[in-house]
Amino acid sequence: MHKLVVLYPHPADPGHFEKHYRNVHLPLAARLPGVLTARFSLTIDSGDSQPSYFAVFEADFADVQSLQSAMASEWGQKVTADVPNYASAGAVVLNYDVEPLPLSAGVET
Repeated sequence: MHKLVVLYPHPADPGHFEKHYRNVHLPLAARLPGVLTARFSLTIDSGDSQPSYFAVFEADFADVQSLQSAMASEWGQKVTADVPNYASAGAVVLNYDVEPLPLSAGVET
């Protein structure tokens, strides 16, 4: 599996960010081809009085080629072009392969 993570620093206008993000950007992102699952949060709590990031978006793809195809698609280009319309502080984009962590109920220490 391959994961896309987008971290958003605090914007100049949080109200504008949230309104545009929910009403315009997320509907565009929902049209990305090949997305297996996606989620976001506008309530990041790092334990600090002001966390480093305002919002986070995550999407899972089958592999890096699926992510690359999605971002090269018409919808991927629209998603990318829309970011400056709400994210005044820009965005940090990460993508990486993920491996499952086998969980065990009876781990010996």
